[in-house]
Amino acid sequence: MPHLVIDFSANLADFPEAQILKDVNAALCTSPEIKDEADVKSRTHRITHFEIGAQPENRGFVHAQLRLLSGRSPEAKNDLAERIAAVLRKHTPRPEGMMVQLSVEILDMDRGSYVKERL
Repeated sequence: MPHLVIDFSANLADFPEAQILKDVNAALCTSPEIKDEADVKSRTHRITHFEIGAQPENRGFVHAQLRLLSGRSPEAKNDLAERIAAVLRKHTPRPEGMMVQLSVEILDMDRGSYVKERL
């Protein structure tokens, strides 16, 4: 915990996955909500098959989902979402003539059923 998954549409050809992961981890690790930087696990998924609305031509998306153990305040969640969004705003390509939608979602994981070990 936390787990960050960033999905992006494959039509964002120059999406800088490695740079985004580096920068988003750095932004999250400076949050007081993150007690151990080694707990932040981030990854990207290029989505090749997608639809956006009824007229998907010239549309793309980036969606980040941060999964955290439950118990954080709404203010803390908002701060984490904004940290992620800032990195995505900075690095997401904006191809001419394409509408790109950006979204960030914070999800609670149940503490009682979460298992984590360091091997």
